Amino acid sequence: MKKILFIASCLLFTGVVNVSAQNSRQEALPSTQKVEGPMFKFKDGDTFDFGEIASGPDAIHEFSFVNTGNQPLIIIDAKPSCSCTTPEWPKEPILPGATGVIKVGYHTTKAGPFNKEVYIQSNAIIPSGERRYTIYIKGQVK
Repeated sequence: MKKILFIASCLLFTGVVNVSAQNSRQEALPSTQKVEGPMFKFKDGDTFDFGEIASGPDAIHEFSFVNTGNQPLIIIDAKPSCSCTTPEWPKEPILPGATGVIKVGYHTTKAGPFNKEVYIQSNAIIPSGERRYTIYIKGQVK
């Protein structure tokens, strides 16, 4: 009798874990439903590789995006992962269908590879469920 209860418990546990894993994967998949709210769509992706760059003046890249949602997108703040990176962002709301630019500068005073992030706090809906959107720069200072 104990053996049957043990086997039944194992089967029940396996079923619960399997259903839970399927639900998690489904939530991560993009939905075909229309999103209610603002949403980022970066034209060239959320990562920029400077490649090899010379030491000296700041390396600058402009991340161009479109608000693909149906409400104004408001960027509240953009924080770099370190003081060697400086973001600039639009302070006014970006209307649905309108474009904006987040300009990211990197101080090239230190030789070597770099991988930096800029964390964007906004009212945008992020499909991954994160609380903030992250854009990335990388490269190698010679």
